[in-house]
Amino acid sequence: MSKTVVVLGAKGRFGRNAVEAFHSADWTVIAAGRNMVGSSFPSSVELRTCDVMNVSSVQKACLGADVIVNAVNPPYTDWAETVPTITENVISAAKASGASVMIPGNVYNFGVDMPSVLRTDTPQRPTTEKGRIRVAMERAYEDAAVDGVQTIVFRGGDFMEGKDTGNWFESHMVNKIETGSMVYPGNLDVVHAWAFLPDMARAMVHLADVREDLARFEDVGFDGFSLTGEQLKRLVEKASGQTLKVRSMPWGIMRLLSIFQPMIREVLEMRYLWEKPHQIDGSKLQKLAPNFRPIPIEEAIAIAIA
Repeated sequence: MSKTVVVLGAKGRFGRNAVEAFHSADWTVIAAGRNMVGSSFPSSVELRTCDVMNVSSVQKACLGADVIVNAVNPPYTDWAETVPTITENVISAAKASGASVMIPGNVYNFGVDMPSVLRTDTPQRPTTEKGRIRVAMERAYEDAAVDGVQTIVFRGGDFMEGKDTGNWFESHMVNKIETGSMVYPGNLDVVHAWAFLPDMARAMVHLADVREDLARFEDVGFDGFSLTGEQLKRLVEKASGQTLKVRSMPWGIMRLLSIFQPMIREVLEMRYLWEKPHQIDGSKLQKLAPNFRPIPIEEAIAIAIA
């Protein structure tokens, strides 16, 4: 089976890890993005410039691909305008190249009334605009199956990876643990779903390797780590070797700032994810990729706070 992957949004959070994981698994990797200057990928990774809002640019970037990883993640404030166009362009490129599409999914689709365990057959009832956009995006890919486009949605929780890139864990929760404190956005007794990105990307490679055995549209869950705030705190304390005081997120101040800052409004809309217990069922992944072994949780946390 031919093994050439194009990673769109290669310099982003998931994209970087996907490039590394596929490269380590001996795939031919093409890293594509709007500006690839300053990329630190191995010399054997081909770099291609790609404007994801331009269909011909996406088609050109994806020439020769067997798999297209759509790791493009525009700012929240741009989703309504950009996500539908990017989706159409990636589907068009997949039709032209015959490639399978793989997408890192999230839990926004399920809404505030989601059950505590999220499975592939859990009803998707989004209660936020971002959730509705994600559902519409996935439905567009599912509809494209009629035209022969295979799509695998790989759904995970909040990312952690060990880089300060604006995500919750590294940039807001443990960015000041040297002062003896960490921030937690919700109730410490509530279970929250986490995805250690190096693991999730490696698991995606396993799915890519068996794609010919999968349906034209597949929804696969990545269970990652399901932890209460208190469990996470203890793991961070163990990894850092210190006792930590937990501070709450300043939601009140953020509500005031949201009047002037649209991005904060978008973050506030997702606050329910810290109050609603949820975890992702990974049984389907275990069946499809029985040889995948995640990094032990203690090691992952140590890497994430390093």
